[in-house]
Amino acid sequence: MGGSSIDDDWELTSPSGGPRTLVLVGCTGNGKSATGNSILQKKAFVSDANSAGVTRTCEMQRTVLKDGQILNVIDTPGLFDFSAETEFIGREIVKCINMAKDGIHAVLVVLSVRTRFSKEEAEAVNSLRTLFGNKITDYMIIVFTGGDELEFNEKTLEDYLGRDCPEPLKELLNQCENRRVLFNNRATDRRKKDEQVQELISLVNLVVAKSGGKPYTDELFVELKKGARMLHDQTEVSKQENEEKLIKRLTEMVELKVRETTARLEQQLAEEKAARLMAQKMAQTAQMKSSDEIHKLRESLERAERELRDQAGKAKCAIL
Repeated sequence: MGGSSIDDDWELTSPSGGPRTLVLVGCTGNGKSATGNSILQKKAFVSDANSAGVTRTCEMQRTVLKDGQILNVIDTPGLFDFSAETEFIGREIVKCINMAKDGIHAVLVVLSVRTRFSKEEAEAVNSLRTLFGNKITDYMIIVFTGGDELEFNEKTLEDYLGRDCPEPLKELLNQCENRRVLFNNRATDRRKKDEQVQELISLVNLVVAKSGGKPYTDELFVELKKGARMLHDQTEVSKQENEEKLIKRLTEMVELKVRETTARLEQQLAEEKAARLMAQKMAQTAQMKSSDEIHKLRESLERAERELRDQAGKAKCAIL
């Protein structure tokens, strides 16, 4: 699982009820690896409360649920932080797709209740749609980590979402048809651990049912599958050479998408900044205009008061 080579079983089609593949995505530090370990119910991924992130490359681990269902869980680096090099992001996405083989059954967007939903996270989700198309939203499930903190404060996820929930987060939950689950990755009670995993699996089953059992795939999956079929009957030397070419070509395809996404985000940020500056300028102009009008009104009032005093003085003289 560690390398970027294309596995021979790419050409096999998963039978109905075969393995289901879940991909963990989200910004660094939100607890993707810890969530993966909670799903697998074992310490398979390296996890640490480190803002710099621990996962350096895509990694897949497998578990078998009590009902016999096989789950493939893919942990990813902070791909959508866009702080990494385009080449790295491109290579990791291709690696993730190679691991996912026949498609992705659910994309687990990991957010943390310990931090407020940021603009960067909203942009990261938009980047996901730009890279994989709007169809990816149909496969998204929002996993909130930090359940232990809410429990300590005697709060529920509903309390957290109801308390000044940012508009972009409301929109995201709405787009995902409110598919969300709270995880306490520090839970020690076996019943609690089983319950949160079962709640997630129920949402995965819902996504699978809604998609007619068809996992998410796109042109990159198709290209990799075609490439795997072509490589299958080749000699080991030519297979290795052609495999490297295929990986390189696909990585370049992804890199181009990433560059386009980054450019679009930069343009969007520039437009938002320009709009913000324009709004500030208009507000300042309105304030200046308002101040000027208030000043003129004050002068008019003072003038009217003077005139009234003068008239009162003249009337007094006339009476005398």
